[in-house]
Amino acid sequence: MSADERTTEAGGRPGFSRRTFVGRSALGSGVALTGSVGVLASAPGALACEAAQQTGGAGYGPLVADPDGILSLPEDFSYRILTRTGRTTLTTGETTPGNHDGTGTFEGPRGTVLLVVNHEMDGPRSEWEHPVPLTEGLVYDPAAPGGCTVVEVDADGRQVAEWVGVAGTSNNCAGGAMPWGTWLTCEENSDLAGENGMTRDHGYVFEVVPEDPEANRSPRPIKALGRFDHEAVVVDPERGHLYLTEDADEPSGLFYRWTPPSGFRHGRGRLGTLADEDGAFEAFRCFDDRGRFVDDLSRVSEPGTVLGVDWVPVPDRDARDTPVREQFEDGRVTRGRKLEGMWWGDGGAYFVSSYAREESPGEPHDGQVWFYDPKRRTATLKIRFGVNPDPDGGDRPDGGDRPDGPDNITVSPYGGLVIAEDGEGLQHLFGTDEDGGTYPMARNEVNIGTEDEPEYSEFAGVTFSPDGETLYASIQEPGILLAITGPWRRG
Repeated sequence: MSADERTTEAGGRPGFSRRTFVGRSALGSGVALTGSVGVLASAPGALACEAAQQTGGAGYGPLVADPDGILSLPEDFSYRILTRTGRTTLTTGETTPGNHDGTGTFEGPRGTVLLVVNHEMDGPRSEWEHPVPLTEGLVYDPAAPGGCTVVEVDADGRQVAEWVGVAGTSNNCAGGAMPWGTWLTCEENSDLAGENGMTRDHGYVFEVVPEDPEANRSPRPIKALGRFDHEAVVVDPERGHLYLTEDADEPSGLFYRWTPPSGFRHGRGRLGTLADEDGAFEAFRCFDDRGRFVDDLSRVSEPGTVLGVDWVPVPDRDARDTPVREQFEDGRVTRGRKLEGMWWGDGGAYFVSSYAREESPGEPHDGQVWFYDPKRRTATLKIRFGVNPDPDGGDRPDGGDRPDGPDNITVSPYGGLVIAEDGEGLQHLFGTDEDGGTYPMARNEVNIGTEDEPEYSEFAGVTFSPDGETLYASIQEPGILLAITGPWRRG
């Protein structure tokens, strides 16, 4: 596409060209990129975390150590364990599967809340002590260990039931809650049939209806959304686009957009009616305010930086011979290391790049949070975590509650974001204020290592209840789903 060429949105509405972006950016200030890519437009309201690990009075105060060694929280907050791998049981009698991950919440009957919980396991089932049970009728590939469970919580916050939503999928990492009341669960594994013992192809998205197991029978992948190492998915409720992140390396992953075909209307089960090639499937391509291509998100080191965005068609979305991210020549698409959690809010998609090191062309970092604005067709770096020099905590607590490795995220009903950490050393939930500063909200105290060499698993599946009163999150290992309550307020 030339600099003069315009793109077109769904429904025939004109998008904008690189020339449009360059022209309107000329009145703004510029900030430097790392490397030699160029200069970009700058936006207010973002903050580098090297300068503000915790900001002023934001947050809920210091974390108080948990005498039970599970979860440290601010004063006056409390938690309840809803499920625990190998201990709590499903309605069919098996124990809760392992490796909790992405989670969505939905209003259930009679004041209940339904949580759909991913279980991130790949490879042969025989390698896992607690795979997702192969419930009859809900199995895609009997050789695969992953899937989802549905957890029902009553009006008093107590877990009353858990059952299988889908089984026989692989490495169900994140996903996305859809406004029509279903969960899209994403496979972060693209083994083909015959690889690692699999009997069917993997790397797809599946739809799960929380309250109706019958609707989940005979699970069918949504092939129109591509076959790759999926992480998360969100929907633009106005335009109908789906956005998807890819957690991959060598080369790094991509940020994708799916545009529905003409006449398509979203709704429960509608994605399952799509043909394999329905809709436009594209990867994003970023450029600076001089119209110059930006090859990797790690090039951007200054929060507030704004990139223009074009979309490039994916040649073979089912990746029969070549992984999707390898189908583009250099200079065609923009990459990012570990593109992971994503959440729709404030009219756009917040998404995460978990870290960058020597494999990325830009400056190393311990995480970026970006915001894609579909109306302006721009991506803005909202938060950047500098490399944490002491992720193990040093002299806790002063040095121990610094962020690194953002993964799952959610938009808080009280303002800002909540970020689940999957970094080195200590693991936290962090909140962000509306100026981009961060503060600790919880710390994992479950040591899965030894006293001499402690190890703490990642947080995952961070999401609020539909009424905003409860924050749910999981400690991936040993597999604990938690409900956190307290005096929430705007940060």
